[in-house]
Amino acid sequence: MGGFMKDYFRRNGQAMGWTLLLLTGFWIIVLIVLPQLSMLDFSFRYNLPPPEMGGPNDVYTLKNYQHLVFGAENNPDGYNRVDLMVFLRTLIAAAFVTILDLILCYPIAYYLGQSKGGGFVRFLVLLLIIPYWINEILRAFAFRIIFGDSGVINEFMMLFGLIDNPIDFIRQNVALYAGLGYAYILLMIFPMYNVIESLDRNQIEAARDMGASWPMIHRRVVIPFAKPGISSGCTMVFMLSAGALAAPQILGGPSSLWFTQLIYQWFNSGGNWPQGSAYAVVLLVVCIIIVLTVMRLFKVNMGDIGK
Repeated sequence: MGGFMKDYFRRNGQAMGWTLLLLTGFWIIVLIVLPQLSMLDFSFRYNLPPPEMGGPNDVYTLKNYQHLVFGAENNPDGYNRVDLMVFLRTLIAAAFVTILDLILCYPIAYYLGQSKGGGFVRFLVLLLIIPYWINEILRAFAFRIIFGDSGVINEFMMLFGLIDNPIDFIRQNVALYAGLGYAYILLMIFPMYNVIESLDRNQIEAARDMGASWPMIHRRVVIPFAKPGISSGCTMVFMLSAGALAAPQILGGPSSLWFTQLIYQWFNSGGNWPQGSAYAVVLLVVCIIIVLTVMRLFKVNMGDIGK
């Protein structure tokens, strides 16, 4: 550790080195750790009026977590069917969006990473980045217009006689999945692109000279090499999709309630911050467990992702 710090300060200098450490520490401790600890503490509290906070009634309880599983007291079903189904559906949908983005982005990342550069590649990267100059809310509303009953897709299909009546893409959640996949597509492309760019092209040429097909080259050479980038991209897309709020609010159909919408309702409409904190903590912990489990299955560690 001492040798690492000496090398760190030698490369960055004392002033810049301490500046980076302080900014990183502020980011991690003040903006991430402390808010999460505060929310964790809230999740074990009763929902008390402000004058009673810190008083004899302000004690720890598991009631907020029990509500997610069993619902309100005297629940005839015995468990909270609605909230549990929303929670499960949110995780499955986030996994679907992640897989969809991976399938769509891998060919693009491979092409960008293994191309010889030039103006055309820079132009493609620019085309990927420019749409993100627009606010996420505006992009979500644009998707709602495109997938609406009188939107571009339905009008185009009806114009060419492909359908007789408009398809309700909103109710069928097509617009929601498309909007979420589009929202985080760059977070999937660039981690894979950064890794694939460092892959020696001679390895691919050697595999081709030995008669390997393109699917085999990707399965045996490219994908194993790109696993850190794939894991990093999938982690970010899954976590952000599971925690999305704007896109489900705007693009979701009547039956596509997202778990983050339940959290939002507890914090705002319900005014029950402890209950909302408990739901948020459960979502965070379960998502982290899923990510770590998948990383373990595919034999990827945190050090690989950080390269």
